[in-house]
Amino acid sequence: MPLPSQDEARLALDAAGRLPDAEIDIAAVALQLARVDVPEADWQAAMARLSTIARAAVQAATADTEADAGDLERRRVVLAGVLHGHFGLTGDTETYDDLDNANLIRVLERGRGLPVALGILWLHAAEAAGWGAHGVDFPGHFLIALEGPRGQLVVDVFAGGPALEAPALRALLKRVEGEAAELRPGLLRPMARRDVLLRLQNNIKLRRLRAGSIETALTCTQDMLRLAPEAAALWREAGLMNQRLDRIGAALGCLDRFLELVPEGEAAVRIRRLTVELRQRLN
Repeated sequence: MPLPSQDEARLALDAAGRLPDAEIDIAAVALQLARVDVPEADWQAAMARLSTIARAAVQAATADTEADAGDLERRRVVLAGVLHGHFGLTGDTETYDDLDNANLIRVLERGRGLPVALGILWLHAAEAAGWGAHGVDFPGHFLIALEGPRGQLVVDVFAGGPALEAPALRALLKRVEGEAAELRPGLLRPMARRDVLLRLQNNIKLRRLRAGSIETALTCTQDMLRLAPEAAALWREAGLMNQRLDRIGAALGCLDRFLELVPEGEAAVRIRRLTVELRQRLN
């Protein structure tokens, strides 16, 4: 008897959680996360769409000799032509906070999404083309960077794929952090694939918390932990959510795991104090 879609997807997330970061198929894992959230959706059609995007990226890459030789501007143009031009994938400026914008299946169906969801599709296409690329955890706005032998080119996938040089990055930062903000070291640091996927799901978790749905936010956090079982902050969040739901045993299990990962520091002191209080409630 076949497993229900959500169970099958969660087993896939468990398997991805055991992989080294470099071996994670970022789009395939994002698709499994999407299956968990919308089990009624046609995930197989979405998988076929990912394959179609990959084939189109390969064809476009091999047809552009400058891009294939390492010209980052040509690579940007090629990928923008495939993802934004041919497939119509763009940022959702009208219903930005819609949960569908963080679900890869729905993004592929609607052609609209959040920066990080679109970024995953750009990374998927770049990898298919054989080109290096990584996510950039820019404040308030996920970006990607195309990698080349002479550096990198930062791209705003939400806006259709324009390149962002220093003046545009500075302006974007000021919109997020205020007029006093300036570019600083570390802003364009490459993100691990696992971290990109966690940022995607964090959008869902935060929207559910804002809606007052602690139960579904906790479920999202638990699925994130399948992918990132060593993410101490997520264990702490899961523990606190379980506490709010009055699930004291589950809260203690999560908080104890946090303390195993982070045994020292101010956060550990606070959580250790909390676990003492929770154990007293069980007595």
